[in-house]
Amino acid sequence: MTPYVADPVYLNGSFLPLAEAGVSPLDRGFLFGDGVYEVIPVYSRRPFRIDEHLGRLQATLDGVALPNPLAVDDWKRVISRLIAAAPWDDQSIYLQITRGADDKRDQPFPLASIPPTVFGFAGPLITPSAEQRARGVAAISVADQRWARCDLKVISLLANVLARQQAVEQGCAEALLIRDGYLKEGAASNIFVVRGGLLLAPPKTRLMLPGITYDLVIELAHTYGQPLEIREIAETELRAADEVWMTSSTKEVLAITTLDGEPVGDGRPGPIGERMWQWYQDFKNTVMRKG
Repeated sequence: MTPYVADPVYLNGSFLPLAEAGVSPLDRGFLFGDGVYEVIPVYSRRPFRIDEHLGRLQATLDGVALPNPLAVDDWKRVISRLIAAAPWDDQSIYLQITRGADDKRDQPFPLASIPPTVFGFAGPLITPSAEQRARGVAAISVADQRWARCDLKVISLLANVLARQQAVEQGCAEALLIRDGYLKEGAASNIFVVRGGLLLAPPKTRLMLPGITYDLVIELAHTYGQPLEIREIAETELRAADEVWMTSSTKEVLAITTLDGEPVGDGRPGPIGERMWQWYQDFKNTVMRKG
């Protein structure tokens, strides 16, 4: 166990201490990044929208032609046991499936008799501090150099890693990915923009990962009557925005107040973002924590 991974972890049908978990160096996840993953937030030991998360996992498996090793009910049993054993009430459940370990390194899929590698663990769900929320965070923009199936939640995330590292080296929290003059998302988040009281969200395409938190923010906008447009957002609109937010299960709704060294709006978290954050907290406390 570490401060960020609880014992036991799940590996290939067994629950065991992290220190005893091992994967073959011939595993295709290690050799090729040939695998998928999913992250499920847990509030008060209740997984949030588990069916939607497992549905996204299935869509990614289908997208890379990798059979699902477990039925939905079996996944739920694994997740429930990981949650119950972890010391935190609010958690993040990580699931990963690779195409398994062949007896050689060769790009074509191995024989169907090669079992997949299935791994899962629980970690703490760490959200922004009050101080971070009050001041917002800085971000940079970078060219989107990922592949053309960003809607699949695959483990080959090197382009995201490099973009995020570039942000970290400049003292920033996130890298906003721009492709052909349009905002797509962050390296590890979805991005929303506010202009003139209108909330803008990039559309779900193959060039953006469909976030569960992204869906919830849109639902909350509809519920509370916040004007919203889902459409492509030009880079020029992003740079002229009154507010920019990053959203994810760990960041929730977090204002980006500086982009490429320039203030977003007046350089402070904006009123619409503050309202959305409060709506999110109300939903978390009345729905997410109640099951």
